[in-house]
Amino acid sequence: MRHPGPLFTLLAGVVLAGGIGIVNVATGTGAEPVAGTASAVGVTTTAPPATTSEPPRPEVPARADFAGRVTGGGASIAVSARDGHAIAYVCDGKKVEAWLQGVTVGGALDLRGAPNASLTGSFDATSATGTVMAAGRTYRFTVPAAKKPAGLYRATPTVRGKAAKIGWIVQTDGTQVGILTTDGDSTAAPALDQAAGTAVVDGTPVPAEAISGLAGTGDF
Repeated sequence: MRHPGPLFTLLAGVVLAGGIGIVNVATGTGAEPVAGTASAVGVTTTAPPATTSEPPRPEVPARADFAGRVTGGGASIAVSARDGHAIAYVCDGKKVEAWLQGVTVGGALDLRGAPNASLTGSFDATSATGTVMAAGRTYRFTVPAAKKPAGLYRATPTVRGKAAKIGWIVQTDGTQVGILTTDGDSTAAPALDQAAGTAVVDGTPVPAEAISGLAGTGDF
């Protein structure tokens, strides 16, 4: 038997090439696959998942003042923070009151006061929030930032020959609440003239001090 000649081999190659072309046309792959595109066998690539960034954290100001009513009413609270130190005052305008102070880091509040008063919470540029314990009662609060004349005030007058202490909280709407304490006896504070920064005690105008969170503002 004679072996296939060169012509037969050439014809076989043409037929084989034509068959491959038909298969490529049928599968829609007339060219070499390009990196990053679908392959001839129908395997698709998957896009990488979109990256998400964390929302920005609220700004923590170095200096800020806050004032408002506790959740559910019954008392008011003011907080003043200055350069890593904070002072707070809570009162109901009758008998319950407490002055608290402490160090603050990163907006965290952990304040202490006598007798057995404590406050934990946090603040940012818009509000202060947390829990305060005073006179055996627990209050929760979220109060807005305050601009003068809103905020915290105090005075140390002499009443009938005895040292006294007054604390006021002026709300952002202009209303105020405070307590006058003399020799352990507490009563509602006299009205604070916000424009003049004074209050009349025993017929005598007494200057009121706007409290900041700076250390060394005195014993509370």
